Amino acid sequence: MLKEFKDFIARGNVIDMAVGIVMGAAFTAIVNSAVGDIVMPIVGWIMAGVDFSNYFIQLGGEQPFETLKAAKDAGVPVLSYGMLINAVINFLAVSWFVFWVVKGTNKLKKKEESSPAEPAPTPEDIVLLREIRDSLKK
Repeated sequence: MLKEFKDFIARGNVIDMAVGIVMGAAFTAIVNSAVGDIVMPIVGWIMAGVDFSNYFIQLGGEQPFETLKAAKDAGVPVLSYGMLINAVINFLAVSWFVFWVVKGTNKLKKKEESSPAEPAPTPEDIVLLREIRDSLKK
C-alpha cells in the first residue's frame, strides 16, 4: 500500500497540480492587491466615489431603513443588489488585470520563440555517409 501511495504521489500530474495550486494562491494575492489597491480606487474616482454596497430593496418590515446593515441587523429581508453590482465590477476589474498579465506573458513567450535557435549538430552517421558519398564522387 505504501508503494502504491508513493507511485501515486510521484506521478507528474499530481505534482504539477500541487505546484499550480500553490502558484495560483500566490498569484491570487497579487491580483487581489492590484485590483483592490490600484484598479478599484481608480474606478471609485471615475464614478465619483459611488459605493453600491449600500443599495438594497427592503422586502419587509414596517419602517424603512437607511443602511443595509441596519436592515440586516433588524432581521428584515432585503435584496442587496448593490453587493451584486460591486461583485460584477470587481470581477470585470480582475478579468481585465488578468487579461493584461496573460497578454504580457504571451508577448514574452513569442519573443523567446522567435529568437533564432542554433542549428542542431549533424549526426555522426550523416557525416560519415556524406564522406563516403564525396569519396565515391572522386
